[in-house]
Amino acid sequence: QVQVDESGGGLVQAGGSLRLSCTASGIIFRFTSMNWYRKAPGKQRELVAAFSSDDSTDYTESVRGRFTISRDNAKNTVYLQMNSLKPDDTGVYYCNFKRRGFPSYDFWGQGTQVTVSS
Repeated sequence: QVQVDESGGGLVQAGGSLRLSCTASGIIFRFTSMNWYRKAPGKQRELVAAFSSDDSTDYTESVRGRFTISRDNAKNTVYLQMNSLKPDDTGVYYCNFKRRGFPSYDFWGQGTQVTVSS
């Protein structure tokens, strides 16, 4: 079983920056999508940033231009650089490694809290 560990969350003032990291232990195969989700208080979990299996990236509209997803395949690590943070960015951020086909898997981290104060 693969373990997924996130780090980098914390408390920051509006306008500040944070960098989240997420590393998966074990074997991660090619064509794995690496994603960051967010669960804000009172809202449903949403996909914030995605690094798809074809190496394309995508962002939810509210973070486009402020957040950047990147990855280091050699380290099985995905990052989320978050700049110009807003109070609406507050939530628990979850990392996800997902692969369709064979082998297929859907691994999640435990989440890291990001709190942005106004």
